[in-house]
Amino acid sequence: MMYTSAAPNAKCKSGSMNRRESFSLNSLPPDLDKVIDDAWSATKDVPGFLGENEARFLGLVAACVLAQGVIVEIGSFKGRSTVMLAKVAAHYGLGPVVSIDPHTRILSPVRPDDTGGSTYDDFLASLRGAGVEKHVEVHRAFSMDVQQTWDRPIRFLWIDGDHSYEGAHQDFAGFLPFVNALGVVALHDALNNFPGPVRVFVEEMLRARQFGPAGFVHSIAWAQLRPQDAANFRGQREKLARRVAPLIPITQQHPELRGWSKIRYKLLRSRVPRKPISAAELAQLLS
Repeated sequence: MMYTSAAPNAKCKSGSMNRRESFSLNSLPPDLDKVIDDAWSATKDVPGFLGENEARFLGLVAACVLAQGVIVEIGSFKGRSTVMLAKVAAHYGLGPVVSIDPHTRILSPVRPDDTGGSTYDDFLASLRGAGVEKHVEVHRAFSMDVQQTWDRPIRFLWIDGDHSYEGAHQDFAGFLPFVNALGVVALHDALNNFPGPVRVFVEEMLRARQFGPAGFVHSIAWAQLRPQDAANFRGQREKLARRVAPLIPITQQHPELRGWSKIRYKLLRSRVPRKPISAAELAQLLS
């Protein structure tokens, strides 16, 4: 597995929510484009597996979600997504980004990184280099350990940890009870060949009754928790599930697809809409 937490190595004070509460989804902050550009400038040289459009999307979610609570990141590696989220959170006074990762360098039991060593020092260096160390609450631990004592509301749950089904399910199920209504849950690598993220997204989000708008940005799968009016989005979720579900049995095979399996996976994946989304489009969906 990749994360969860023992005791926090560092904590920061929750930022004031006043600035965040001052703008609505119908009135996006006028500096949002610049904030995202600046956050990307600080993020782009941090090592990691997050593409530019994916990183920018995370920044938009952090800025646009109206739910109260903290941002929780499961799986930080060397801090690429952490920096993006923390730069946006710091600018808008959203409080700390809670980073949960044991930094063992084991990316996933289904596809381990064989270079060895810990990523912790590199992670801390990334935070210092971007000037966001005071805006990140670091838990050098596994997510299942953090879950045991967790008691805070969550506005954005970003899952990029253990990509096995067991690991992704544990990360999702353990923290979902703390996600506030109108909060967002997102999983990385749901459209890459890993068994966990795509299955959790289809079976526990698209087919669940409490989620509203949902979609993909490249390989990020996301959905908003909207128990009060989730039924209004049932058709959209079911349509997306029909396109994505055929990928699940293929991802249960050997990590390196070959031959017809590889061709079939790419063909099926091409049917899933996954283009970048603008701030205005996201705001309208989440309103």
